[in-house]
Amino acid sequence: MAGTAAVFIDGGYLDKVLEYDHPGKKIDFARFVIELTEPDEVLRTYYYHCLPYQSRIPTADERQRYAAMHRFTTALKHLPRFEVRLGRLVYRGNDTNGRPIFMQKRVDTMIGVDMALLAGKGKITNAVVVSGDSDMVPAIEAVKREGVLVTLWHGDYTGQSRPSRELVEICDERNRITTALIDKVARR
Repeated sequence: MAGTAAVFIDGGYLDKVLEYDHPGKKIDFARFVIELTEPDEVLRTYYYHCLPYQSRIPTADERQRYAAMHRFTTALKHLPRFEVRLGRLVYRGNDTNGRPIFMQKRVDTMIGVDMALLAGKGKITNAVVVSGDSDMVPAIEAVKREGVLVTLWHGDYTGQSRPSRELVEICDERNRITTALIDKVARR
């Protein structure tokens, strides 16, 4: 029986899945959402990410990455029933190889709040989550207590896009983002 779904996409995680599991592939987000939710009606898709870090005096590369991400999120906002929520990217120093370390802030909290509000108000019967982060677990537990089915879409079980074991175990249904799916929703 078809219900009403909301889709919650952790953009940073989806970027990782595409980069490591499906290199060079770009997706059509409208078609992607339809594939993740069929046969449910889609109430709304929420896309969460951070704009790239810019130093106080941005380099040309930083400005270019920022502008590209801004264009991308603006295009997503124009898709029907899409909502873009932006967190903050915080610089945390350098690793032992001298590479900068950045951390997303607020993204997981925003996903959890949106999911819980829609479930608590009875607006959805299915929460479709694209993430690999165990920080989602408390929100998913709350949503399930409201009677909402939680479907996880994730990357490979090995490698850089591996989802948290705890997240996989807590969700009602789990689906891997396969090459067949990506080919079906590839941007042409």
